[in-house]
Amino acid sequence: MLIEKVVRNIGETEEVTGKRIEWVELEWEELSKRILRTETTEGTDIALRIDKEEPLHYGDVLYEDDERCIVIRTKMEKVIVIRPKDMVEMGKTAFELGNRHTPALIEKDEIVVRADHTLAPLLDEVGVDYETTERRFKQPFKYRGHSH
Repeated sequence: MLIEKVVRNIGETEEVTGKRIEWVELEWEELSKRILRTETTEGTDIALRIDKEEPLHYGDVLYEDDERCIVIRTKMEKVIVIRPKDMVEMGKTAFELGNRHTPALIEKDEIVVRADHTLAPLLDEVGVDYETTERRFKQPFKYRGHSH
């Protein structure tokens, strides 16, 4: 099935009333791709050729008929959720992550990074509270280019 545009977005709602959902599970890096070949959780072959500037989003509906929707979501992956208790911990954590060029998502009261076995000793040294868990990233990380 060739998909060339996004029909709509259902946000974080993981159901559509009266319709079966087939998920296209992507790695977070794949949200930025315009051309992609994959299959749904039900085995439907999908070819994406999207002609738009912005990345795909969690909840984008790629196909919809009377019986089913084909929707994008990200795969579950291991992450480290960091919860600094004050500005000092936040500053030290941000410095260390930035120094390592670690992509991070900053949400209300936490920093979320992909799990990496080398981060635990670093976070222990900083003294910040963290846990390793699994989550679905709702958006791609933004990389900012630079040079040394």
